Amino acid sequence: MSNPGTPNPVRYLEPDAMTRRVANPLVSGLVKIGIGVRGARILQVRGRTSGKVRSVPVNPLPLDGERYLVSPRGETQWVRNIRAASSADLQKGRKLETIGVTEVDDADKAPIIRAYLELWAMEVGKFFDGLTKDSSDTEIDAVAPGFPVFCINSAASARAGRYG
Repeated sequence: MSNPGTPNPVRYLEPDAMTRRVANPLVSGLVKIGIGVRGARILQVRGRTSGKVRSVPVNPLPLDGERYLVSPRGETQWVRNIRAASSADLQKGRKLETIGVTEVDDADKAPIIRAYLELWAMEVGKFFDGLTKDSSDTEIDAVAPGFPVFCINSAASARAGRYG
């Protein structure tokens, strides 16, 4: 049991070799030729230390007129990079959409995580520590800090700070 006032350890689930070598390259390849499997996109964001543009497949979530990026694996490199850059590109085929992001507060994540699980539990449910689309707000709120969520902002606001 942790002491009050002691920060929780950062949650990060590293991708296994199958994900790194097969699944991500396969999804990325399909998206790059314009086949967005269930809405998948390639997130391109400048690395916070290298300065190189990094790419990773993501599943943008449309919900109530907004779009969100959810990180099922926790504090991934793309999460750290997008926090530093505040802008990125989403790619599908030849189409590149410049976006800005605003991180969602833990207290506001429950309906977003629930909707994300409803759409993509088959792909990423194993990373959600037993949560399902039917989990209570209390159950989701208890683990929400381990799942970074970003609201995608308009392209106009992102252009000003593109790639930090």
